[in-house]
Amino acid sequence: MAVAEIFLWWYAAGWRTFIQKNRNAISSITDFFSMSSLIRTLFKPYRQISAETANANSSLDLKFHMFLDRLISRFVGFCSRLILLLAGSVIILIGGVFSLILIILWPFIPLLPIVGIILTVMGVTF
Repeated sequence: MAVAEIFLWWYAAGWRTFIQKNRNAISSITDFFSMSSLIRTLFKPYRQISAETANANSSLDLKFHMFLDRLISRFVGFCSRLILLLAGSVIILIGGVFSLILIILWPFIPLLPIVGIILTVMGVTF
């Protein structure tokens, strides 16, 4: 009776729980990289700490200097966020493929001891 309950759990509630844990892991990776925040702030300046404010009386040289500072800051911010987005996407893709493979293999895991016994009797060694 206990064996039947184990198999019933494995192929019903256990499988659902395993799928939910894999979904949570992918969601955790997305949260770790803050993908939504990176996309939302993709073109924002990167740590623009020395940006001065220009007024109407500022010289053209100062205005041009401030424009270049902001432009370089936006470029650095764009590049750093884009690299993080690409790295996060690759890791999410690898995690998703790995999770999908494990979910597909889940029903066959209880058969592995039987396969191991058969391979041992046949004399297969690794």
